[in-house]
Amino acid sequence: MANQIRRLRFQHGEMTQSELAERIGMTRQTIAAIEAGKYSPSLEAAFRIAHVFGAGLDDVFQWEADGRPTSGLGPT
Repeated sequence: MANQIRRLRFQHGEMTQSELAERIGMTRQTIAAIEAGKYSPSLEAAFRIAHVFGAGLDDVFQWEADGRPTSGLGPT
């Protein structure tokens, strides 16, 4: 799963991973792992992250089929 968390953090006042983690009740290490694509957040955590940025889930997270980001639910 790809994400735009790093870009969104910097667009929101250069928010640190620690600041984002505090705002959503997670650890900085978890945010770092999600941002690096090493961990997929729960649906609740994904909604919380999107809410912090005032964005929709699909503005923050993108599903990657075969290593390629996809949009929508139809075939690629």
